Amino acid sequence: MTVKQLVVGFVSLIGIAILALFLATGWYIVDESEQAALITFGKVDETVTEPGLKFKMPWPIQRVEILSRGTYNLQVGYSEEDGEVVEFTNEAKMITGDENILFADLAVQWRITDPEQYLYSTEDARSVLYSATSAALRGVIGSSGIDEALTDQRPEIEAKVFENLVELLEVYEIGISIQDVKLQDVELPTDEVRRAFMDVTDAREERLTKINEANKYRNQKINEAEGEKDAIISRAEGTKAERVERARGDASLFDSLYSEYVVNPEVTRQRLVLETIERVLPDTEIYIMDSNNDTVNYLPIRPLERRPEAAEGGSN
Repeated sequence: MTVKQLVVGFVSLIGIAILALFLATGWYIVDESEQAALITFGKVDETVTEPGLKFKMPWPIQRVEILSRGTYNLQVGYSEEDGEVVEFTNEAKMITGDENILFADLAVQWRITDPEQYLYSTEDARSVLYSATSAALRGVIGSSGIDEALTDQRPEIEAKVFENLVELLEVYEIGISIQDVKLQDVELPTDEVRRAFMDVTDAREERLTKINEANKYRNQKINEAEGEKDAIISRAEGTKAERVERARGDASLFDSLYSEYVVNPEVTRQRLVLETIERVLPDTEIYIMDSNNDTVNYLPIRPLERRPEAAEGGSN
């Protein structure tokens, strides 16, 4: 075998090896639920999100990391089997702002949004996320009272943990975004403490019930007083309108009397005197006599009927 044949054979062998290497490592498949980080000489050169068959330079020039685009679930403070919490971990034990001890655990839903940061900003992004979640939860529980954590303030606690965790991950830059956080269980450490807390909770609920009943009674009385006030105001307004109209009528009557008085003062004066006497003495018959003791026919005064004796005397 000649040297030329050896060279040709060696080159052919290298070509076959390169072809085999390309066939083995020169392509990859991205699924619809996946994303790929194309790495060239240890640096992320491209992020591929379109699904399908893709080609690349063979290893060791290029390699690819396939990452899921789905949502991951991180458990902090507890372990789970078949969907049931089986054990609290050390991270679950916390001290509240009013110096009480409780167990609190949290579930975090997260996604990979920056493959380069996720792969190369830290050695283990999941571990960093776990520590950041634990720190955010402890910070919020440590500034909250035990009543808030165990009763109706859990949504507010979850919102604060979510906000703090997002701020931490923006600082760490590990390529992860938080979708949701959810408190799983918040419990007191012993049965005796639980019973004492339940007694306190029952007393608080009874107190709130009494307060609600008192507020209801107060509102009822206020409404009744408001209704009575409106009724009094309405009656006063009616009385006011009536008196105003009566005063206007009296003024109009006075104006008409005055007009008559200007025309004939003496007659008007006498009529007013007679009308006043009629009002003051409504059930009394009034007779007006002249100098001859005869009645004066002056309306509306009824004329005096002569007595039979007077009539007989006159005839004589």
